[in-house]
Amino acid sequence: MRSFLLVLTGILCLICSSGLAQNNSLATVGSVLYLAKDKTILESAGESNNYTTIIAAIKATDMEDLFGQQGPFTFFAPSDKAFSVLSKSELEHLFKPVNRKKLKSLLTYHVVAGDISASKILRALCRGAGKTSFTTLQGNKIKLTMMGSDIIITDGLGNSAKIVEADMNQSNGVIHQIDHVIRPRGL
Repeated sequence: MRSFLLVLTGILCLICSSGLAQNNSLATVGSVLYLAKDKTILESAGESNNYTTIIAAIKATDMEDLFGQQGPFTFFAPSDKAFSVLSKSELEHLFKPVNRKKLKSLLTYHVVAGDISASKILRALCRGAGKTSFTTLQGNKIKLTMMGSDIIITDGLGNSAKIVEADMNQSNGVIHQIDHVIRPRGL
């Protein structure tokens, strides 16, 4: 199995270095709504019915300025479906005013400075022999690997999320939709 993954990584490296990956990824490319380069991450996510929980969290932590700034940022955005995995009581706990700092930590753990497209992630995976990591705005690292043709993010607790929709380009960065909420240690 390990040799298969090494061969797969080698093939991906060839694709990345040959320019065939361009701005597409092995994950699904973003929909038309998200390709509006004149909108910020905050505006596009706010217009979508897919990110109501994340928008509520941004507003609850007064972080509209961050997601509306020039950036660039890469936002590994959990959809509402990803948040539905958390219990109702856990979500209510996070949204209490007394836990504002924890919620802000959770949000900034999903954001990396810079415009990191899926093809850039693939190139980093190639250079790292199938592994790479990025430091989030929260200050801790997330690890990225390949599982088959999927890009997987592993958080500080060992939980994983898959990029299910990639390269939703915005005026201040890029959104990659993920299928689970990732968490830093201590949260």
